[in-house]
Formats: sequence, C-alpha cells, structure tokens
Amino acid sequence: MSGKFELYKDHAGEFRFRLKAGNGENILASEGYSTKSNCKNGIESVRKNAVADANYQKKETKAGKYMFNLKAANRQVIGTSQSYTTVASRDKGIESVKGNAMNAVVEDLT
Repeated sequence: MSGKFELYKDHAGEFRFRLKAGNGENILASEGYSTKSNCKNGIESVRKNAVADANYQKKETKAGKYMFNLKAANRQVIGTSQSYTTVASRDKGIESVKGNAMNAVVEDLT
C-alpha cells in the first residue's frame, strides 16, 4: 500500500493535509489554510520539496524528543512531523516522507 495525502477541514474551518505512510501512520501534517486551493498548493509544495535533504529542519523538542519540519524553497514550513523518541526513528520518518510524497494520492475528506 502506498502513501496518501488526506485533505480535510479542521474544527476551526481551516483546510489541512496530512501525509500518511502505506502502513497508515501519519508522517507529516500541515498548517491550516483558509482555502482548499491553497491547501492543494501546499500538497504540491511537499511533493516538490520532499526529495532534498536540505529542506528538512531536524529539531529536538523541549521534552527531549525529536521531530522535523519540511521547508519550501522560501524556507517557510510546509509540514511538521510527529515527535519521535530517537534520532534514528526521526530520520526514518524523513525517509518515509521522501519515499511517499511524490506518488501519494490525495484523498479529499472535505
């Protein structure tokens, strides 16, 4: 099973997407967008920017866990990972985004 983007509307009425791996795990989540069109543009930006290592900002949380942001060419964050307990699992998450983003289908849940 390949990955997919789920496009949905949150409780505040904003459009968001999440990238799920083939096993159903959430691997990347977006910010809120005011329009569905802008959210779809965000998905396309993930597809375009996911392949380059330089677009990943690796971080450690205040709680001592690990996460990453995917940034666009303009250095704006276009997706945020979940928290991971180890550096190795965070790095596997990055590889999963790279492997799933390009060919992931978009499932519109709105």
